[in-house]
Amino acid sequence: MNRTELQQLTKIRVREAKVLLDNRCYAGAYYLLGYALECAFKSYIAKQTRKYDFPDKALAKKVFTHDLNELLKLSGLSVEHQKECRINRSFEANWTIVKDWSEESRYFNAITKNQAKELRSVVVSRRSGVLPWLQKWW
Repeated sequence: MNRTELQQLTKIRVREAKVLLDNRCYAGAYYLLGYALECAFKSYIAKQTRKYDFPDKALAKKVFTHDLNELLKLSGLSVEHQKECRINRSFEANWTIVKDWSEESRYFNAITKNQAKELRSVVVSRRSGVLPWLQKWW
């Protein structure tokens, strides 16, 4: 999977999450929104690999994670993330919600409408959403 495919997958998962949310499938929407962020982080990480370079084995192994906090560290965007948190308190609050997403949510069946809508809002909000911030870098 390459950077462009990860970017496309990010957008597809956000659209699919909206369809699920609109059809009261809250657990699926919740899961896909977090997965979209995971793909966005991995897209940025892929951007750092030069064509024809052999990737660093340790980094490659670590990137196969679903942990958004770990992907933030591996992406090298921690400093930019801290800057954004300082200048945009809404973004900081949104990250606080997003960082707790887990791939284990695919097994949750008790996600409420409010939880799913809140996650969608903090992921896609134009002014302070985590995804628009990531898209500046990918």
